[in-house]
Amino acid sequence: MANGLKVIMADDHPLFRGAMRAALTGLDPNAEIIECGDFDAARKALNDHPDADIVLLDLSMPGVSGLSGLVTVRAVSPNIPVAIVSATEDAATIRRALNLGASGYVSKSSTMEQIRKSISAILDGEISVPAHINLDADDDPEIRDLINRLKSLTRQQTRVLGMLSQGLLNKQIAYELDVSEATVKAHVSAILQKLGVESRTRAVIRLSKITNMEDQQKTAQRG
Repeated sequence: MANGLKVIMADDHPLFRGAMRAALTGLDPNAEIIECGDFDAARKALNDHPDADIVLLDLSMPGVSGLSGLVTVRAVSPNIPVAIVSATEDAATIRRALNLGASGYVSKSSTMEQIRKSISAILDGEISVPAHINLDADDDPEIRDLINRLKSLTRQQTRVLGMLSQGLLNKQIAYELDVSEATVKAHVSAILQKLGVESRTRAVIRLSKITNMEDQQKTAQRG
């Protein structure tokens, strides 16, 4: 950070981005903050700024829902720490975010000082979560198995899986990744094998079991 802190902030709420900007400039007055209002803009920012120090990622914004955004970001930029920033304070969601590679979890109800402390800790290589969250509870064994299977995917396979979840066809994925359709088909075959499913549709359904936690919680609350 010799030239100042560089942050990619992905959140679709302008008022919250303004609050986060104030917190970040309080941490470093020279901070460069790249604001993204949707997930496509966040992916572009990751490609344009590979030297970013941290990504602040909302769980739900246009173009992505739940933890699927985290899966994609970790595949695109595995060396940049990612902090999930969300109003959701469910221990299972936080635990799964950490298992999928997040370096921390910042609650939107946090004070400015708490946000600064969390980001500073993550930049120092620590894992930061809200102090009142209990992460010791056992997780669903099916989810643990799925997380382990997702971790076995290569970076490119993870990117392909993320694109499958967006409904892209093989030729569209090939164009986005600048590879042949045959290469994409090989990646899809490897993904199906590693996830233990027979079709791309089942692969997307399996991914949704862990990534769409926020939607599942809303459904449970309505029920």
